[in-house]
Amino acid sequence: MAVYAGPGGGVGFERSRQRFEAVVGWLAGGNAGELSHAELEERLTVEAREVTRVLLQDHLDLRAVREERLPEVVGVDTVTRRYAERGHTRGLVTVFGQVSVERIAYRAKGAGNLAPADGVLNLPDGLHSHGLRRLAAIEAATGSFESATAAIERATGVGVGKRQVEALAAAAAVDVDAFYASRQHPAVPVGDVVVLTADAKGIVMRHDALREPTARKAAAGGHKLATRLSRGEKSGRKRMAEVVAVYHCTPAPRTPDDVIAPPAAHTGGERRERRAGPKAAGKWLHASVTDDAATVIAAMFDQAERADPDVARPWIVLVDGNTHQIDLITAQARARHHPVTIIVDFVHVLEYVWKAAWSLHAEGDPAAETWVAAQARDVLAGRAHRVAGRIQRTIAQRGLTTERRKGADACVTYLLNKARYLRYHQALTNGWPIATGVIEGACRHLLKDRMDITGARWGLPGAEAILKLRALISNGDFDTYWAYHLEQEHHRVHTSRYPDGIIPAPA
Repeated sequence: MAVYAGPGGGVGFERSRQRFEAVVGWLAGGNAGELSHAELEERLTVEAREVTRVLLQDHLDLRAVREERLPEVVGVDTVTRRYAERGHTRGLVTVFGQVSVERIAYRAKGAGNLAPADGVLNLPDGLHSHGLRRLAAIEAATGSFESATAAIERATGVGVGKRQVEALAAAAAVDVDAFYASRQHPAVPVGDVVVLTADAKGIVMRHDALREPTARKAAAGGHKLATRLSRGEKSGRKRMAEVVAVYHCTPAPRTPDDVIAPPAAHTGGERRERRAGPKAAGKWLHASVTDDAATVIAAMFDQAERADPDVARPWIVLVDGNTHQIDLITAQARARHHPVTIIVDFVHVLEYVWKAAWSLHAEGDPAAETWVAAQARDVLAGRAHRVAGRIQRTIAQRGLTTERRKGADACVTYLLNKARYLRYHQALTNGWPIATGVIEGACRHLLKDRMDITGARWGLPGAEAILKLRALISNGDFDTYWAYHLEQEHHRVHTSRYPDGIIPAPA
């Protein structure tokens, strides 16, 4: 085995020893004694990075000296490479700074070089190290790409451009779907219910990333005003992202009184303590702006099957009333032969009841609040049809104008069309959730808090990567995923280049 010597002729790690001793000498000198602790921190941060970088470089150089030559190397292309050349180097930008990696390259005429040492190190297919990629993924998922570049430089002293950060984040997210498809999910506790929920929100995209119908509308223009949108007009800049969640909860039976206080409570009557609703546990989020809604909802069902493979627990689906989503959910349940109970979010229903209230009461009339509470309690008791009929009769009795009755008509239509999904009396008795707070919170976190940054215009790869990374982090799976991702990178970049996926090594 070759003996490694540093550039000064001594034993290995001579350069890093010299660098460390230089720092110690500076600290022991008089100049350092005149600095404040803040100035010392700033200087030592830079010096410590450089010492560590040189340590890493010395280690890589030692590995290069110690690398044993193989008689031959055969690639997956079945070509035998018998010519070995030392001194082949490549750069690697790490969290400590840039280093150079030297290794033996095995060659054959007409075939690409192979360097087994690259596989042992699991070097990336690119300049930036996996540590730097990991940091870029976390920072890009947290804030803007500009703030990510600044955060990386603060933490490492390494400058990485905005477009590089975006590309590194996209590369970091490539295995998320495969990770969840292969992952063993903890079993849902006996007695809990499985809850599936979905929603969709728009992301402002660059023109070339819009779906074709939206892009055509945007190109056509047709807005009434040049500088702002008129009522009812769309900007034509957004592409819908589908967001889904799966969680489980322990049933918590309630009554309408626990959701909406009886009228007496609004007028100073006796109050009682309300029972809390069920609490979400084991929450899993997923979102996509590239896949259509059907694909994302299928992924939601896939995750529910991983959580409850025998479908031994009740499956509840919470939605906001979007007919297209309900149709897709119904189709998935039918195709998989899984019985599900679809429940439309009660808060959406309550908003429609309030619309009716302002058709039937003067604006600001305190009586409207009592009336809404009474109707809402009837809906919670399973009497949505009765509430719709009552509103229709009131409209007829008062002879309201078409304009005045709009809110009431909308409420009636909604209650009648969604009646089969408004069986809140059964849901409350069974202790099931009746509101979509989990998915609405997910939409705010995954999309609005990051994707809706002022001035942001997204391309598809960047938007999709950030959505997946934010969901991954929210699920608490990032560290586990990263280990999986590195295994997949090792296969893609290295073991896939050799027969049977085995990297050659000295006998």
